[in-house]
Amino acid sequence: MTMSHASSGRFGSQPLTGPIGKLLIANRGEIAARIMRTAHGLGIATVAVYSDPDADAPYVGLADEAVRLPGAAPADTYLRGDLIIAAAAATRADAVHPGYGFLSENEAFARACAAAGLVFVGPEPGTIAAMGSKVEAKALMAAAGVPVLPGVTIASTDDLDDLAAAAAGIGFPLLVKAAFGGGGRGMRLVADPAGLAEAVRSARGEAASAFGDGTVFLERFVVDPRHVEVQILGDAAGRVVHLFERECSIQRRYQKIVEECPSPAVGEELRAALTAAAVAAGQAIGYIGAGTVEFVLDRDGSFFFLEVNTRLQVEHPVTEEVTGLDLVELQLRIAEGEPLPPAATSARISGHAIEVRLYAEDVWAGFLPVTGPLHRFEIPQAPGVRTDTGFRDGSVVSPHYDAMLAKVIAHGRTRAEAAKRLARTLDRAQIHGVTTNRDLLAAILREPEFLDGRTDTGYLSRHEPAVLTASRPGAAAWHALVAALARQAVHRAEAPVLATLPSGWRNVRSAPQRVTYTADSQEFAVAYRVTGGPASGDTVEATVNDVPLGAALLLRAAGPELVDLEVDGLRRVYLVHRVGAQTYVDASNGSSALSEVPRFGQPDKTAPTGSLLAPMPGLVLRVLADVGATVAAGQPLVVLEAMKMEQTVTAPADGVVAELRAKAGEQVAAGQILAVVDAQSQEQG
Repeated sequence: MTMSHASSGRFGSQPLTGPIGKLLIANRGEIAARIMRTAHGLGIATVAVYSDPDADAPYVGLADEAVRLPGAAPADTYLRGDLIIAAAAATRADAVHPGYGFLSENEAFARACAAAGLVFVGPEPGTIAAMGSKVEAKALMAAAGVPVLPGVTIASTDDLDDLAAAAAGIGFPLLVKAAFGGGGRGMRLVADPAGLAEAVRSARGEAASAFGDGTVFLERFVVDPRHVEVQILGDAAGRVVHLFERECSIQRRYQKIVEECPSPAVGEELRAALTAAAVAAGQAIGYIGAGTVEFVLDRDGSFFFLEVNTRLQVEHPVTEEVTGLDLVELQLRIAEGEPLPPAATSARISGHAIEVRLYAEDVWAGFLPVTGPLHRFEIPQAPGVRTDTGFRDGSVVSPHYDAMLAKVIAHGRTRAEAAKRLARTLDRAQIHGVTTNRDLLAAILREPEFLDGRTDTGYLSRHEPAVLTASRPGAAAWHALVAALARQAVHRAEAPVLATLPSGWRNVRSAPQRVTYTADSQEFAVAYRVTGGPASGDTVEATVNDVPLGAALLLRAAGPELVDLEVDGLRRVYLVHRVGAQTYVDASNGSSALSEVPRFGQPDKTAPTGSLLAPMPGLVLRVLADVGATVAAGQPLVVLEAMKMEQTVTAPADGVVAELRAKAGEQVAAGQILAVVDAQSQEQG
């Protein structure tokens, strides 16, 4: 199809190096494992670093050697460049690959690596510095002829008149953006002047916490644009090439969740313009290694520079799938001083690839991150499907790091084929123990507007997740019956007599078996009988919440881990996984996580009326009211931080703060009471 475009000429220099013998990966999780696979394939030994929560993570065992970074928080571990360089020295590594996030775009770390005699697998420190400031980056791109959006830097919020004037010069709506960092952190959308000051204040606070610098800038907001980025590569000889574009428009909280290559919106003429601008950007900063130039694409086909990510991107696999190139291998070869190979300078697009980011998060609670153990984590292998993950059965999702469980990528001859493959793989995955966005991702891949290629950054505002993920009618009720049958099979297997009889079997009519489950805040009271039937199976009579299930139910097999049930001639196999009072059911009609309700109930555990509960585990950043203060419904009272995101907890009603049970600097658990607002006190006063 389309050939990549190459240009020579560069700014700056980087000394050539020799072969890398041992590589330290200054990162964790799936990206550390992914880098190791390529390094090992090239005959390069690897060193992992790990925090205390990551001691048993799969990537640690994949490395040839591993060094502990004592502590849990990123600031004490993966952001400690001095500890990482010390680990490289102790293991006699010759190079450091930073992955993405953490120190990957940290100029000081890149310089420290060079000073320690380590090859930094990435661009020069000066390039990182120039692109690390989005303000400086925009100025450089404008000088290079790359289209940019108008904006202004905000050094202080002391003068509200100056702030308002700066915003008026840009126009509303506008974005407040962190000058350093990325990933949607330190970013706020402002629709009108009324919300400007608070947006700048909160963005500055979040940016300072996430990136160590609270500088922000205002930028014109293009309403519902496409987010399109171009993969570039540069070598030490001064050549810069592109490897086509990626579409990354479907986002939540300004973070991408679906990415694809090529973009369905980009034709040959637009591709030529986009990629030429990206190559010009790379030339302007003397780019060496793999990087990404990001653009917003307006409805009229005009595009504007957003930023250069001076590292490998999370979504790099879609580019690999359509070009057949290994971007990590190219990074390592470039770091060793090799020129770009012909495979990179003459790459072509073959088929279509789509990636989804599988997160541990509660979509229906506003995409809040979720923590806890993964009792089972199994994504099936299939032709044309690739999974990059840092988790396995028994892994624990920690509150200290990003909540992404895996990247699942499908490649097909066409976009439709890739989407079908990927949706089926997600449907068949067994993910037990934490809530995820799996159902939302699968629903997006089947949604008509997505399949037509009509995606932009406003996609999830037009398509409510609750509507997209509406369950197939009756699936949870059937899963409750299946859970009950598997439960009975466990009891029969444990029975001291007649253990070989079918689950729940009776040779005379008697009272039905009864058990109640909850799932997704709904209750399912199951009543069933299993009686003798034809040779092909036993007859089942069942109701859920007193509603009969099916006219003819045949139980072909029932065990603790599998139930084979035929309903009105339709046969389906259900996989069952029991963990304590939890039962997980997976089948072709969906997946359910069911909690068995104790037969005799439990003591009342409800929180006091007016309680503010922590929506996620995290660190209390700020407490915004005192005991005795009068507050209004919706007023921010506590600000939490977890997984690099801020979450504000507000007053549930008008009233008076009766209790404060958390203070700044404390770590809290999900569901923990933070404060209590007495709604009656104000009324009686």
